[in-house]
Amino acid sequence: MAFQKAVKGTALIGGGAIATVFGLSQFSQYRNKHGPLVHVQAAEAVRVPKQEHFPSREQQILALQSTGEFDVLVIGGGATGCGCALDAVTRGLKTALLERDDFSSGTSSRSTKLIHGGVRYLQKAIMNLDLEQYKIVKESLEERANLLEIAPHLSAPLPIMLPVYKWWQLPYYWFGIKLYDMVAGSQCLKSSYVLSKSRALELFPMLRKDHLVGAIVYYDGQHNDARMNLAIALTAARYGAATANYTEVLRLLKSRDPAGGKERVCGVRCRDVLTGQEFDVKAKCVINATGPFTDSVRKMDDQEVPNICQPSAGVHIVMPGYYSPDNMGLLDPATSDGRVIFFLPWEKMTIAGTTDTPTDVTSHPSPTEEDINFILNEVRNYLSVDVEVRRGDVLAAWSGIRPLVTDPNSKDTQSICRNHVVAISDSGLVTIAGGKWTTYRSMAQDTIDAAVEAHGLKAGSCRTLGLQLQGAEEWSPTLYIRLVQDYGLESEVAQHLASTYGDKAFEVAKLAQVTGRRWPIVGKRLVSEFPYIEAEVIYGVKEYARTAVDMISRRTRLAFLNVQAAEEALPRIVDIMGKELNWSEQKKKEELETARKFLYYEMGYKVKSDQLADSSEISLLPADVERYKKRFHMFDKEKKGFITILDVQRVLESISVQIAENTLHDILNEVDLNKNGQVELNEFLQLMSAIQKGHISGSRLAVLMKTAEENLSRRAVISVDRSGGGL
Repeated sequence: MAFQKAVKGTALIGGGAIATVFGLSQFSQYRNKHGPLVHVQAAEAVRVPKQEHFPSREQQILALQSTGEFDVLVIGGGATGCGCALDAVTRGLKTALLERDDFSSGTSSRSTKLIHGGVRYLQKAIMNLDLEQYKIVKESLEERANLLEIAPHLSAPLPIMLPVYKWWQLPYYWFGIKLYDMVAGSQCLKSSYVLSKSRALELFPMLRKDHLVGAIVYYDGQHNDARMNLAIALTAARYGAATANYTEVLRLLKSRDPAGGKERVCGVRCRDVLTGQEFDVKAKCVINATGPFTDSVRKMDDQEVPNICQPSAGVHIVMPGYYSPDNMGLLDPATSDGRVIFFLPWEKMTIAGTTDTPTDVTSHPSPTEEDINFILNEVRNYLSVDVEVRRGDVLAAWSGIRPLVTDPNSKDTQSICRNHVVAISDSGLVTIAGGKWTTYRSMAQDTIDAAVEAHGLKAGSCRTLGLQLQGAEEWSPTLYIRLVQDYGLESEVAQHLASTYGDKAFEVAKLAQVTGRRWPIVGKRLVSEFPYIEAEVIYGVKEYARTAVDMISRRTRLAFLNVQAAEEALPRIVDIMGKELNWSEQKKKEELETARKFLYYEMGYKVKSDQLADSSEISLLPADVERYKKRFHMFDKEKKGFITILDVQRVLESISVQIAENTLHDILNEVDLNKNGQVELNEFLQLMSAIQKGHISGSRLAVLMKTAEENLSRRAVISVDRSGGGL
């Protein structure tokens, strides 16, 4: 967003940019004054009946198999694909949607969690007097306003601070941010403002103080991306779309047009991934909305077609909530390599990212240590020296693949615009590619408009502007209070349910089990430090969750918040899902193994093991080595060179402390690198060395052993809760 470059140009260009933006925004403000009316007209124009409950997955599969021909068949269950299905079905078109994995399993669940217009695109529009870039920003800001309106339980405005460390930067950044407000017009969430140094530090006390001049605060939106994607899918299902996850498209079906003699796409051959059953789904129009996999579906239609997508990987990390204020984000507008880094509060944690590097398309992208350290280094540049930014405080990390539209010969993904493209092949395959999360609805509108025209479908205009999504209709900011009063849920749990399920939170609350305690009356947590409860697993199955990975990553967000907590919750999650889905013991073991691999490779758990293994060069002072050996041998009385659960239990019993065996197993497993069920002296010394270096933090074994040593005489209770440490 380096607006400095824009303003350093001639005064003529700067003045022209202001005049252009102002003129266009005045027109937009006039149009936006009628925005609420347009929203009401679009939403109320829907004539398709809405079911009270969405069908089961089994019913959806049956509908796919038994329907002779659909009007529209969408391939891809991300935000854009589900948006296309919702748009089509609310126009009265017979609609189907197929997703190879789970809804939002790809890019749509791995975003920065922002609903934004894109200050970087506005910078390009000003610098280059580029009307197309301006239109992208304008469209995004309009869609931002709509998304906040149609899913208020899943989204909210978020103030974002831009710290300023040089006096001359203040007017430059102020100019750019004010233009951002101006482009939004009447849909500006809240007006941006300037802060003094003292006020900035009051609102963001973790900020680096040296040379701080002041700060500028502007507003964008934030949301729960995976749950938002699911809400779009469930809303489409309630309007009658046959939506099915875990249904893979094997090939496109074609028939020869009797009029022109050309081959036309007329459906797909697909396979139910869960049962292995194959069947055909016929459709007048097939839409390819597969994000990074766009070109693979296009090549099903024509092997010779050139690629139109160039994938780019974006890595994010999650850190403890104490790294940022509860309701204030941070923007680094010019990182060391010219990228933009956001540092945002999210789900009571702190999310930082993203990177932007070319990558290969894969269903299982993994974060790299290089990208994680890049983000950490940029965060260090903006946080106070009093805040030690530790590698060990990374609780989760993931990589998402952006489907950027580009010339196949381009190699610089950072210069690629995220505008979307709708293309129709000679055989009638409609492809929607590019774009961004925020503009999913307008992308879907353009896609269905093109499909209706190209295939001669009988449908009206778009009906999704202002159309409320699943959970929004009866939601209010105080809904959680009713959950507390009516069901006896903890306040934190009730707030979580209300902000996740909206007015459907009552359905989840009805499934909650009695705790057997005075308070809360119902709602057993999956893990102690997060508000997710067991009833959500049961409800998640109703929401089409079919794997443990679905549950820890997209129905709940545990995997994105803390991979260790997610791993701890897995056995109970698998047990509950097993009962709901009639899993065998073998199937339960497979689900556990698959979910653990997901956490290990895709959510950053592997990096934790690598960090501990990379610390094999133990850099401890001789005195420290002896001190830690003494502590270790307090547990290893037989001097066998390793400790087991029995050794730990024996010491704890001697000080009258009892810890469940499965908890002890989890504690030792965090440190047991070779997974042989025991912790060797060398592994323990590696752990302590890594802790001193800041590579590892919050190790429960280290805390337990230190506390036991200190309290053998006092017989104090030892806490085994995680202390916020991470990967």
